[in-house]
Amino acid sequence: MTIELNRSYFFDAGLRFECRQCGTCCSGAPGTIYVAPHEIDPIAARLGLPVPEVIKRFMYPCKDGWSIHEDAHGHCRFFASGCTIYSVRPHQCRAFPFWFRHLRSESRWHRITRQCPGIGQGRCYTHEQILTLARSTMGL
Repeated sequence: MTIELNRSYFFDAGLRFECRQCGTCCSGAPGTIYVAPHEIDPIAARLGLPVPEVIKRFMYPCKDGWSIHEDAHGHCRFFASGCTIYSVRPHQCRAFPFWFRHLRSESRWHRITRQCPGIGQGRCYTHEQILTLARSTMGL
């Protein structure tokens, strides 16, 4: 699983994206919502709770950090008509939709495009920015 720097990709001219906070990426099939250790303090501050309480109520151990619990329907516990921690959401969330699995092929990109109303809107991410985001989430 690698991203080659010196090859052509369908997104060489860039891709537009602006989050609409619709919750499509925050719900659905179960998955891991990775939270790095340095991301806990800002989340706790946003919620006005001590770090141990945030971990106890909303997270479980994952790799060298945590993952956010989901409800019975597969929704992130921080999603309620929008992300309740949007300004301090984890890097994995910030990098969406530029996850490696969505960028593996143009057909995979078109599949996620049909689900997310923010794709094709807003600012244009450059080829380099997209590769940086994709690389940053490959191990998650």
